[in-house]
Amino acid sequence: MIVRDPRGTFRTMNSKFLIMVGLTVGSTAGSFIPALWGADWFSMWSVFLGMVGGLVGIWAGYRLSRL
Repeated sequence: MIVRDPRGTFRTMNSKFLIMVGLTVGSTAGSFIPALWGADWFSMWSVFLGMVGGLVGIWAGYRLSRL
């Protein structure tokens, strides 16, 4: 959906971009954390924390797009 803000600019592309960046950075960071304490990249902890990091990244990207 295209939303026009009070300044007269369109925010659709910026919102999607920030959410995707948050998803990518969050899931990568979340998957890397278990590797720091010796777990494998494909361990259950890595998959779980990658999912949590992705959700946090989506939330952070959404919040940043609303500033």
